[in-house]
Amino acid sequence: MIYREAGQFKTSYAADQQMLPIPMDRWFVIAVVVFAAVVVPLIGSQYWLESILIPVLILSIAALGLNILTGYAGQLSLGTGGFMAAGAYMSYKVATNMPDFMPVWVPVLIGGLFAAGIGIVFGLPSLRIKGFYLAVATLAAQFFLIWLFQAVPWFVNDSLSGVPSTPPMAILGYKVTGAEAQPEPKYLFVLAFTIVLAIVARNMARSRIGRSWMAIRDMDIAAELIGIQPLWTKLSAFAISSFYCGVAGALWSFCYINSVEPTAFSINRSFQILFMVIIGGLGSVLGSFLGAAFIFLLPIFLNNVPAWFGLELATDIVTHIEFMVFGGAIIFFLIVEPHGLARLWQIAKEKLRLWPFPH
Repeated sequence: MIYREAGQFKTSYAADQQMLPIPMDRWFVIAVVVFAAVVVPLIGSQYWLESILIPVLILSIAALGLNILTGYAGQLSLGTGGFMAAGAYMSYKVATNMPDFMPVWVPVLIGGLFAAGIGIVFGLPSLRIKGFYLAVATLAAQFFLIWLFQAVPWFVNDSLSGVPSTPPMAILGYKVTGAEAQPEPKYLFVLAFTIVLAIVARNMARSRIGRSWMAIRDMDIAAELIGIQPLWTKLSAFAISSFYCGVAGALWSFCYINSVEPTAFSINRSFQILFMVIIGGLGSVLGSFLGAAFIFLLPIFLNNVPAWFGLELATDIVTHIEFMVFGGAIIFFLIVEPHGLARLWQIAKEKLRLWPFPH
């Protein structure tokens, strides 16, 4: 009797097809957004804002991007880290050469557009190959892009170290990027991008382009027979996915590590984002957030558990335990619940619909 759809009548198609048709879902999401935007900056410590919430939100954006490509369009990719690096390096190049009157969010968007263009180029093989062969092609993009940004000093303004610090930029007098920025403005800056991109992704999944992605994912030959163009559909998925990853890479450099560092976007980053999508749930916006929180917070949890019980474990042992837990979690979700944490949340809501009656 807690969570009910019965009695929620709609009087128009627009009301029936809205993003959150159930009022309880709608008010719950609004409450979460208000809490994140108003309460968290007031009560959150510097450690929670800078070391936990900001990276989780940025990784959620990257997971959204990969979920668009793999979860909705069915195109497997292992080049997420490279596309993030493309957004980070181009954003740095634009930010260090742009005029003072240009808004701070412009370099981030330009970095995302640059990554989208690269995604289209490396998405062309998807017209001929699929599955693991496509994954190998995107893996080549990962290594090529990291090598390119290290080999061409133009991207870092001929910096001698090759790892330049990001410039400080401000909104309304509050610095939101760079090491000098306070955690609250940085957190709100990242949160704004996260909310907007999540809403856009959810609406794209419900739109014509989202239905085209899912048709190509489920059966590309049948989708082509009913008039869906594989060329435009696959390349649009690569472009939009790479845009999300590029924005995430720019925010990672400007708002988290405060530098443009190639090791931050290595192949390990690509696998980390892929694990987030698998554990969170393929083809789910909510799953991207749940997977990012799970993968990022699990190592922190495992590092603190031994101290709670008075145990002292070596760092390498804790690292091996992390790998074993990650592997076990991935196997568990692939066998028991392939749709990930998002499906478990959906099952919980279904049980609330029937509670307290037996089911």
